[in-house]
Amino acid sequence: MTTPAPRLRALPSRLLSQAAAHGDRLVSTGLARIGARKWHYAVLATLAEWGPSSQAELSRRTGIYRSDMVAVLNELERDGYAERVPDPDDQRRNVITLTESGTVRLRELDVVLTGLQNELLTPLTATQRKQLAALLTKLVDHHSANS
Repeated sequence: MTTPAPRLRALPSRLLSQAAAHGDRLVSTGLARIGARKWHYAVLATLAEWGPSSQAELSRRTGIYRSDMVAVLNELERDGYAERVPDPDDQRRNVITLTESGTVRLRELDVVLTGLQNELLTPLTATQRKQLAALLTKLVDHHSANS
């Protein structure tokens, strides 16, 4: 690849876009090798950390559009990783829970994602990785609060 013009190379927004695109391809490809998708991980991790949730709450916590959440939950339920049952307090909504198989799958995905993160961040030291994560978190939090 040829080197872009210095003014392009100096644009943080452009660099973030390129790094994000590379990271997304790397993660999507790596997870596809084991029959998973990044949204599977997002839902399983959210259920593990926050407990049973409604579809709407999962959508808010993961950033998955409500219309896409149904398909993700269908896949996770089909594979036995999540269970969807009517909410006893409100029959119009479902409550999604993590199954034992889902907990095992989440641990498998954690291992795969750790490897993929290491591959993505290979040129960075451990200190630089923490610093990058902190800076990106600060940016995301700032722009999320102002959206």
